[in-house]
Parts: sequence; C-alpha cells; structure tokens
Amino acid sequence: MRHARAMPGLTLLNETPTADCATCPHRETTLREGRCAPGDSCLIAHSGRQIERFLRRNPEYAEACLDDPFWERRAIAVRYAPVAAIRALARDPDEVVRRAVATRLPADELTALMKDEDREVRITVAARLPAASLARMMHDPDYMVRLQVAHRLPHGSLPRMAQDPDREVRKEVARRLPPFALARLAGDEDVEVRAIAAGRMLPDQAAAMLGDADWTVRLAAARQAPPETLSALVDDPESDVRALVLARLNGTADREEA
Repeated sequence: MRHARAMPGLTLLNETPTADCATCPHRETTLREGRCAPGDSCLIAHSGRQIERFLRRNPEYAEACLDDPFWERRAIAVRYAPVAAIRALARDPDEVVRRAVATRLPADELTALMKDEDREVRITVAARLPAASLARMMHDPDYMVRLQVAHRLPHGSLPRMAQDPDREVRKEVARRLPPFALARLAGDEDVEVRAIAAGRMLPDQAAAMLGDADWTVRLAAARQAPPETLSALVDDPESDVRALVLARLNGTADREEA
C-alpha cells in the first residue's frame, strides 16, 4: 500500500512510538499545561493516532503543521486548520492530504480536484460536488467514481449513464431511473441490470420482459406485469416463476407478500 511505509523515529511492531520531550518545542506550553502526553497525545511523534489526539485537543497548532514534511501530520492538520489555510494543499504531492482537503473544502470549490490522479480523491469529490456539476464526472475512467456519480446525478441526466461500460454503474442507474424510463435497460447484457429494471418498470413495459432468457428477470417482470399477460408463464421451467404467476392469477400474491 502507498502509505504502509516506515518513517524516521517510528517504533515498529507493537511498541508505542514515543517522542523525546526534551527536544520538543511544546514542552513549556502544552506539556507543562497537561494538554499533551508522551506516547498518547503528541504532535512531534511519528504516530497518526497521537497527532490526531493532540490536534483534536489543541487545534490552534494545526495551521502551523500544513507544511510539515511528514505526510500524515499534514493530512491530520487539514482536519483542524481553518478552511482558508488548506486551499493550497489541494495540490499537495501526497494523495492522503488531498483526500483530507476534498472532505473540507466548500462543495463549490471542489472542481479543481475533479481530475485528481487519485481515485479516492475523485470519489470524495463526486460525493460532495454540487449535483449540477456532477455530469462533468460521468465519464471518469474509474468505475467507483462513476458509481458515486450515478448515485447522486439528477434524474434528468441519469439516462446518459445507461450505457456505462460497468455493470455496477448500470445497476445503480436501474435502481434510480424513474419507472417510465427503465425500458432503455430492457436489453442490457447483464442479467442483474435487467432484473432490477424489470422489477421497477411500468406494468406494460414489464410485460415485454416476460420472455427474457433468464428466470430471475422473468420473476421480476412477473411481479410488475398486468395479470392478464402472465398466462404464458404458467408452465415456466422455473418453479419460483410458476408459483408467483399462479399466485397472481389467483389473486393471492399481494396477500402473501404482505
């Protein structure tokens, strides 16, 4: 992993990293006042846990850490420093720092990170970007970014993602498209996409899915289609489909599901 790296002064194995308080510039302030503790809450230790505890209690020190050479100290400081002070770190060389920035910048300032080289940064951006700007990320090269876009994209733009190359993205589109727009997914190559769409379609559109080659799609369509269109499935080779069709024809399906 990118950040599973040893740092100078970091104690390995199960030992707790402990900084030398004799050389700490804060020994006459936070240490003397009991606002830090060696091995537990410490700004100069190479320990994210200790740095986090220190800055949570003493956030006024965060801004001074934004240009620290230790990536984790910068990343944690971003959480506590004033927003005005962290904007420049949107270009930080470390992706963890940029991810932290992406969680704190105002949503309307995130466009500069839409093309970030790190996918986690872009996923964070897609989760927070104003909905009106999301369409600019629907062709991102990473499917996880596009999946986040599909989860939040306004319905009016969502049909443009119905042909996404990744099935997980298309499944999310099938979950979110209004029922009247789901017919565009009736011929999708993926069974799960078709099944989700068939289970949410308007009744007449679902009836057109009753002849699908996959039984899970037929089962989903049979729940939606008008009862008068189901007779062809009375002898379906799949028992679950036959049972549902018979229940609907006998008027018992709704009572059983309730």
